[in-house]
Amino acid sequence: MDGLEVLPVRGIGDVTAGDDLAALITTNAPWLRDGDVLVVTSKIVSKAEGRLVEVPADGPEREEARERALAAETRRVVARRGPTAIVQTHHGFVMAAAGIDASNVDKTHLVLLPADPDASAHALYDALLQRGLRVGVIVSDTMGRAWRNGLTDVALGAAGIEPFRDHRGEIDPYGNELQLTQMAVIDELAAAGELVKGKCDQVPVAVVRGYPGAGTARGAGAVALLRDAASDMFSLGTAEAHAAGLRDAATLPDVAAGTAPAASEAIARALATAAGLLAEGTAVETTPGGLRCSPPDVTAAGLMRFGAQVHSLRAALAAEGLSSTITYDGSTALVTIFAA
Repeated sequence: MDGLEVLPVRGIGDVTAGDDLAALITTNAPWLRDGDVLVVTSKIVSKAEGRLVEVPADGPEREEARERALAAETRRVVARRGPTAIVQTHHGFVMAAAGIDASNVDKTHLVLLPADPDASAHALYDALLQRGLRVGVIVSDTMGRAWRNGLTDVALGAAGIEPFRDHRGEIDPYGNELQLTQMAVIDELAAAGELVKGKCDQVPVAVVRGYPGAGTARGAGAVALLRDAASDMFSLGTAEAHAAGLRDAATLPDVAAGTAPAASEAIARALATAAGLLAEGTAVETTPGGLRCSPPDVTAAGLMRFGAQVHSLRAALAAEGLSSTITYDGSTALVTIFAA
């Protein structure tokens, strides 16, 4: 790749329901050519598709209407702090306020995300193809990042361009084989387009020129970038994960989830976690396959506290991925531990 050029498409103006985006873009960018990548702000796609919600212009009724719209667009809440809600939308995106936006629209409306951004991108791709143009199309929106301050534009939908640039299996200059490197190029191109669009300049479309392969295939769409629940290590906010852990701890089953012996290192970590929760004088002995716990106080009140503390120990084991069962031999608790 010799380099990229990023160009704004000016003059599109306000977009309303039913507008022909392909016509608006080609009219204002007659210089568009095969191989270009269009980066189209999702807001004008939503406006053209009529994805607006009518709300009061101000007052508490406006906030109530916004909350109803947020609830309707939310699959699950990831984290919430005061008025800020990070949610997963029905599309699978994790973003603030489900992408609902009140900027660049009159005060009596909120703009929702397109119902299917990949389908929107493909519709625009096909409309431009009918005009003789083979280009890539990216429908973009602004998101925050979990580990960094500031916002950046990312791809919500894509057509005519592959979402990844896959380097797996390539050999770097030092002879190392790349194992995991898949660059999310449609996100990178979306961010590049934002540099010339801005937020207050009414430039909702940018063209990135020079990226190889754009417009030559329909592509897998931006849905390919969504991480499924099984591989998402950060599916909840800190407070929400803590609350979920407490709920799980309250309902630990007395049935082992596995049969393999537990790793001693994991048991040691669980014991370290639970150490501050056990009453002084509680004896914990490691046995083949588990733990033997004895209370320092065998009065009725002491045994009640001991039972709660043993349950806390089981919760610490569960946090290490270990399942356990518990039986009592008199006042002694026998905790059998398995790798889940």
